[in-house]
Amino acid sequence: MDSKVAKADAKHQKIHSRKRKKDNDDRKVGSEIFDKITLETLYKLANQGYIDVLNGAISTGKEANVLTGIHKENKFTAVKIYRIATSDFKKMNYYLNGDPRFNIKTKNKRKIINSWVTKEYKNLKRLYDAGVSVPEPYTSLNNVLLLEFIGDEKGNPYQPVKNQKPENPDDFFSKLLAEVKKFVNEAKLVHGDLSNYNILNKNETPVIIDVSQSVVLDNPISKELLERDINTLVREYKKLGVDTDFDEIWEYISPVF
Repeated sequence: MDSKVAKADAKHQKIHSRKRKKDNDDRKVGSEIFDKITLETLYKLANQGYIDVLNGAISTGKEANVLTGIHKENKFTAVKIYRIATSDFKKMNYYLNGDPRFNIKTKNKRKIINSWVTKEYKNLKRLYDAGVSVPEPYTSLNNVLLLEFIGDEKGNPYQPVKNQKPENPDDFFSKLLAEVKKFVNEAKLVHGDLSNYNILNKNETPVIIDVSQSVVLDNPISKELLERDINTLVREYKKLGVDTDFDEIWEYISPVF
């Protein structure tokens, strides 16, 4: 084992010192996400003071795992790690193409992943600066993105609306539409995959997450994606008893393409 890997592996052991994996599923996830380059990346981020401990999974998806990180000030951080083996590169290229911020002309999977993570970081920064209710991005490196932990002070993450329905759907939906309007008109982005799976319920306030696929308004596919997002919101919130329709939302958002 070379010195870099040895150091990364040692740091990996330190990061996991407070909470060991307890079952086979956790061990399987660990083997999938903690490859050589990911370990080295986490080691660099730990040396930079961003994280000191990884403390369990927030969510597990096909392409990425989100873990709870803790740094020396005992502040929680969300650590999103993209996996090479299971990522959908065809989908990633679809959302990267047409974005003037990126000029991806490679079939190298790791370079595509790194661009994808950079894209999510830049989207979050753009949204956060525009005042949209999204997690604050801290930094990104290779296939790892560090961002604000959305949860309580004990480290319990707030749940997606899919799992934690709002007590007052009408009020929650009004707040959500205000965020979507800023998303489109202030940040000049379209989410592209907006649903109750990636809208967190933070004490009856929406927080929009998972913006890696979000595109700028001058992307040729932005209008199509916004129409899809609105149709999804109409369908899901009607099921929650909200009286709404596509035209009402479109007129409220008033996007300019």
